[in-house]
Formats: sequence, structure tokens, C-alpha cells
Amino acid sequence: MSSPAAADLLVVGGDVVTMNPQRHVVVGGTVAVAGGRIADIGTAERLRAQYSGTPELDARGCVLTPGLVNAHQHTTADPLVRSTIPDDISSDESIYQWIVPLHAEVSGDDDELAATLAAVESLSRGVTTLLEPGTVAHPLRVAAGLRAAGIRGRVGRWGWDVADAPYSAPAAETLALQEETVRAIGADGTVTGWVSLVGHDLVSDELFTGAAELAQRLDAPMTWHISPGENDVRAYAARSGLRPLEHLHRLGVLGPRVLLGHAVWLDDAELDILLETRTAVASCPGAYARLAQGYARAGRHGELAARGGRVALGCDAHNAGDVPDVLGAARLLAAFENDRGTPARLRADQAFALATIDGANAVGLGALTGSIEVGKAADLVVFDTDDAAWAPRGDLALQLVWGAPSHTVRDVLVDGRVVLRDRVSPTVDVAALRAEAAERSTALLRRAGIEVPHRWPLVDPR
Repeated sequence: MSSPAAADLLVVGGDVVTMNPQRHVVVGGTVAVAGGRIADIGTAERLRAQYSGTPELDARGCVLTPGLVNAHQHTTADPLVRSTIPDDISSDESIYQWIVPLHAEVSGDDDELAATLAAVESLSRGVTTLLEPGTVAHPLRVAAGLRAAGIRGRVGRWGWDVADAPYSAPAAETLALQEETVRAIGADGTVTGWVSLVGHDLVSDELFTGAAELAQRLDAPMTWHISPGENDVRAYAARSGLRPLEHLHRLGVLGPRVLLGHAVWLDDAELDILLETRTAVASCPGAYARLAQGYARAGRHGELAARGGRVALGCDAHNAGDVPDVLGAARLLAAFENDRGTPARLRADQAFALATIDGANAVGLGALTGSIEVGKAADLVVFDTDDAAWAPRGDLALQLVWGAPSHTVRDVLVDGRVVLRDRVSPTVDVAALRAEAAERSTALLRRAGIEVPHRWPLVDPR
């Protein structure tokens, strides 16, 4: 008699939203996890017999989904000063009066703590993959913070060579730092490195082309910011007489390994360029609405996705999107697109795909994560349907997007490891993290010379 097959964990009895090509939902299914991968999907009876003695996670009555992908989430400085930047100032004011002074004072300890905090919060909302689009000063500490929480991540050092800017350096020096950072973080494991430029109009043509060559040589992905508002359009018109993506396309730096943050203000030619080059876009609808950047007037991410373009969702920063809630981003993008009317509709099932398999494909991780299929990484989320948000059970796609259930996330696995169990992180003392964050927030704001305005007066009860 042959010995039973080996597995590490059985996730038992949930309704499994696979996001496979057929979009099957396995009702009352069980998922076997072995060596960090999904080994099998089937009935509890069959898998218990096949993998005798395997520990179990009881998901009966729950909804089990793939881990969510956040393709654009800053984790430095902002998590320590969340909900402090006023919401009636321009994006430029928020950057130069708040973010730049804060980053000038942030320490490595601050950055690691902020990244850990952002990762734990992300996991609590079902996000298993977080792409940090450029930390300013301490990328290795950020990588350490993401690893401590157990999230899948991608980290790079923010590069720019514009004169008279913090942390700016000549193109050659910036490229050397980029390579050093990507190699130091590594290409294996759950946290990896990538080439990360700030973008906008703060990068010379020499640095853009050098970074593209570096990414190709290292076989690494690459990201930068472009056109969240109209400023980049005006800047590139003055720079070259072209729209931003036309200029970058002429440089030859776009392509399948590139993920653009934002790319909101596009014309027809630029949309065609994205489709032609297979360049991906991280859409952060919460940030655009919070900062009044005009997505409702100019955004075309729904059209890009409908035409076969590569689109993922992001939440930007804790003082732009405010919360790393990818289901919230899916809901908001669908709302923006649906408000335009036919034919620019974005159904709930399509929005959820952007949060999972389509988002994973857009960022080059579709072969690894984004769906629950045998052979893929066991990045899994268990939603507790005892919550009133699930009573009664409706269409799963509608309920996951429009039903706003991210607060019902109970358990999370990344690469087969349980990183949230009964809403508690097994690797991070969240109470201690919260206390330290409060102390560091006060100290960071003091060093930056920033006094937080309060809309409602704070009074002493005595």
C-alpha cells in the first residue's frame, strides 16, 4: 500500500472563487497546499484521504479567493502620517509642503516600521502582493519590513536626476544605485527588486534610456509615474513638443516589462501606444478622486482594459488613496467607468479580475499568482461570511466588489504560509507596532516642522 501524498495544509470547505479561465467557483471546495503551491482542489473527503494527517484550516461557509494584487502602493513616510494632509489643497501642495519635508527627515527605522505597518494593513484587507513604486532613501529597510509581515512584494530605489531635488543624482550615479538596490534585494523569494524611477518630468532622456537598458540587462521589471494630472502633458509639450507617452515611445523605453503609475491624462495616440508596446498601467482611482486629478474627465483605464490593454489596480499612498484596499479601488474604478454610461461599463466581475488575475498578468506575475489553480503559489484569502455584509449571499462578483467586504477578511496565506489567522498576524505584534508608529509619527512631524491642522478643534475635557 502506497503512503499518502504529502501536503502542508488543507483549506477546507469554502466556496473557492478560482479566477481560472472559465471563472469556476468550486462550491464547498478544499484546497491542498504543498511547498508553497496549490497542489490540488477538490472535495474534503477526497483530499483528506489523499493527504492523510495534514493540518487543516476550517473555511466551511466562507468564501475563498486568490490574493489581491496592489500594483502601486507607497509604504514610506505616508503610513506614519496618515489622514493628515488636508484634502482641499492641490497635489503639488501636498507633495512639496508635506511629502518632500517628511522624506527629508525620515530614518531607516521609520521606513521599515512604515513598510511593516502598510503590509500588515494590506494583508488584513486581502492584499497578498504589494508593489512599492519607489522608496526614497531606505529600500533595503522597506524590503525587510515587507518580509517581516510576510507579504509578497517588489521594492526599488526612487531614481531621478533633475537638478536641485532631494536625493537627486546624475544619471550614471542614479543607475549605479538602481543596480545596487535591485541586486541587494534579489530576484528570488517573496520580496524582489525592480528598477524604479520617479518619472513625471523629473527624469532626463539619458536616465530613461539607461534605466531601460539596465532593466533589460538585469531581466528586471521597471516602473515610474506619468500623467496623473495635466502637469506632465504641459511639461512634455515644452520639453519636446510631444505628449508624454509619445516622447517615451520615441525614446524606445516602453514595453512589456514597464508598469506605469497612473497614465490618466492620455489622448488616442497614447492609448494606442500602450496597446502597441504592451506597457502596463497601475490605476489608483482613490488617489485621483482624493487629489482632484480629473479621472472622471480624462481617465481611460476601463477603455484600455476593454481593448486588451494591461491594467492593474493600486492604492497609491496613505495620504492620497488613504487606505491600501484593492477591493475599494476596484469598486471606485467601476463606479467611475459606469458613470460614463454605455459602452464604457466596467462590470463587477471585470473589476475583480483587475484586482486578481488580470492585475497579476499586468505586472508580470500571472504565472505565479492571481488565481487559484494547481501549480500556482498558494496566495489565498478567506472571507468570513458570518458578517452581516454577506447576509444574504448574492452573486459573488457583485458582492466582492459592490458589497465592500474587505473588512471581513479572516485568514490570508502567501506562498503557502499563514500570514493572517483569525485576523491576527502571527509574525508581527500589531499592538507594539501601533504604539511605536504613534511615537515615530509625532517625532517625524516635529523634525519636518509640520503642524497637523484639525478641522474640528481639539479641546481639553477639564
